[in-house]
Amino acid sequence: MKKTIFVISYLILTVLGLVLMKIGGNTGTFLFGQGSFSFSMSLISLLGFISYILSFLLFTNLIVKFDLSYIMPISSGITQVLTLLSGYLLFKEKITINGIIGVSLVIIGIIVINIKPKKTLKGSN
Repeated sequence: MKKTIFVISYLILTVLGLVLMKIGGNTGTFLFGQGSFSFSMSLISLLGFISYILSFLLFTNLIVKFDLSYIMPISSGITQVLTLLSGYLLFKEKITINGIIGVSLVIIGIIVINIKPKKTLKGSN
């Protein structure tokens, strides 16, 4: 149960971070002057940036708790699907037939990875 909460939190923070950075509309401004450094970012972009950093910290925890070959494809696949849906629902981005095919393949891949095999490859746990 605790692992599931970590995964869901990671997914929410990742997609939230991406959405907020897009809404914020800027990537930050770096100014280099005579020995000085300045950085500015809108508040919404900053919240997105913080959310994304928190998702990264959660992800470092996830790769320790799960098999890397399991959690990486699943988490990145679900993130791709949620990002595509967020773009469509929040920003009215178009989904192409290639996008639909790609998301379908990702979902099929997630299902296949979650099917428990009766036998494992030699040398694996």
